[in-house]
Amino acid sequence: MKVKEMMNKAVAIEHNITLKEAAKIMSSRNIGCLVIIRNGKVVGIVTERDIMRNISNLNEKISSIMARKVITISPDDDIDDAALLMTKHKIRRLPVVDSESGELVGIITSTDLIAHSEDISEEFFFD
Repeated sequence: MKVKEMMNKAVAIEHNITLKEAAKIMSSRNIGCLVIIRNGKVVGIVTERDIMRNISNLNEKISSIMARKVITISPDDDIDDAALLMTKHKIRRLPVVDSESGELVGIITSTDLIAHSEDISEEFFFD
């Protein structure tokens, strides 16, 4: 199964909003992360955990706490590759980025992988 078959819509924000604004977006949409975009490219990611760790600084810009080294995956990659990347980097969310344009096209989470675990190669679990 390909990543594009199970990815979800990602919520992207600009790098200059505050943590408070980001928290409101995440709360209203019931999501656990936001992908930060600058000039159409992924430049960071912030999770609910990041915001909770910085709860006393809600007026700071999101760019001050976002993770800048964002691991991404292509929509045409296999979900086995997504599972391996998440395991290797100990992350729960992977922005899906078009390999040609570099634009964000979705997101895949560990919850998505669990929901589709029957489609993940047995070799992943027993390798």
